[in-house]
Amino acid sequence: MSLSVSAQERISVSHSLEEVIDLAMENSIDAMVARHSFLGSYWQYRTYRAQFLPKFSLDGTLPSFDRSLVSLQDPNTGEYKYVQNYAMRNSLGLNVIQNIGLTGGTVSLSSGLDRLDQYAPQHGVYYNSSPISLILNQPIGAFNRLKWDKKIEPVRYELAKFNFLEARESIINYAVTLFFNQLVAQQNLEMARVNHASTDTLFRISKRRFELGAITHSDLLQLELRLLNEGIAINENQLQLNLAQARLRSYLGYNERVDITLRVPEDVPELNISLDSAYRLTMDNTSFAYRQKVSRLEAEKAVAQAKAEHNPQFNLYARFGLNQVAKDLAGAYRNPLDQETVRLGISVPIFDGGVSKGRVKMSLSQQDVVEATLEKDAIDRRQDIYLKVMQFNNQGMQCGISRRADEVSAERYRISTEQFAEGKLSVLELNTAQSERNSAHNRLITELHNYWSYYYSIQRMTLYDFLKEQNISAEFDKITE
Repeated sequence: MSLSVSAQERISVSHSLEEVIDLAMENSIDAMVARHSFLGSYWQYRTYRAQFLPKFSLDGTLPSFDRSLVSLQDPNTGEYKYVQNYAMRNSLGLNVIQNIGLTGGTVSLSSGLDRLDQYAPQHGVYYNSSPISLILNQPIGAFNRLKWDKKIEPVRYELAKFNFLEARESIINYAVTLFFNQLVAQQNLEMARVNHASTDTLFRISKRRFELGAITHSDLLQLELRLLNEGIAINENQLQLNLAQARLRSYLGYNERVDITLRVPEDVPELNISLDSAYRLTMDNTSFAYRQKVSRLEAEKAVAQAKAEHNPQFNLYARFGLNQVAKDLAGAYRNPLDQETVRLGISVPIFDGGVSKGRVKMSLSQQDVVEATLEKDAIDRRQDIYLKVMQFNNQGMQCGISRRADEVSAERYRISTEQFAEGKLSVLELNTAQSERNSAHNRLITELHNYWSYYYSIQRMTLYDFLKEQNISAEFDKITE
């Protein structure tokens, strides 16, 4: 949702906390970044899967013409002579290559045709066909990258899904903060205006009472000073509201001429989160488990690669194909001759100054560090969720008490202003009642902020909606369309 307005008009909108969250999830820059970050991971996963699909290619040279002098060596005398090369070559080949994930090798199938037109010293046409050629290229004992990709990339893609969900929950947490920052400023401004209007009325009454000698000049001056301070407070709170509203407006994607008014959340729902459920969800239903699994697999991959580089390396190359040469196209495919090639290469490290051995030791040491770090992360994770659940389960009571305190302080201030107008209360006592009313109302907003901040923090850490009693999910298929 985005609003655009002309330079002559302004638009006022009123939002609840839920509406602000929905707008942030749809329009914020963070939401767009989260989507594109996930799409990057999705295409990385698609690229990984494409490695195991056959790859087709068509290669050719159409044409390759050469008319030049080239040096040739006489095989009998060893003498070099320059002869004229005057020929044109055309070639075309179709290739299919398939990676073998289990072994890390490749197998390819190809078919090609080559035509040679010789113009000097005499004219002639020759066709060289290779109807079929099967090639196996298989490393033995080498590090198998495809095997490890097959282990890691699916887990990494699942991790990307949970990272996306948690990024969306982080957007909610930030939107809650912006909401209550503006709500506090909005309530402070409203309270400052109400206080100023009330004090102005009481000041005018007090001036008449001073003229009658009912109050001292000091009391009148104290009330006037309070009126002036409340006027200053209005200006300060208006500035704070403008700043808070600008941040929220920008995050929600609104035009700068849109004025946002926020509604105070109603009574918080009665909800008590089970610590055991929160433990289970935060360990198994979030990116945490996948992040740990990826870290372990990456450490194991590094050890396997270091060990493979330390051991002897072999490479098997085998080729079987058919081939024929003729002066006409049909003859090039008649009675083709078979051709076979088998080659085994070997590379044995003899002495490298202990470099490869050192790499193996380093990778094993790093693997131990990763395990220790992951164990500590699990402990910290359980501790964090424990603290947040304890804080949240206590926060409902805090909100109830604060709301009642806000009602009591508001009623006390109303009675105090009436008593002051009747001359039954001093300025000092009135100031105390007003200060207590302001403090109680601010405390209520703060407790509401804490409640929803704790709740959405737990929701982010568990990816579970405890109010609706369901897992947080997203339609990933639609995102990747």
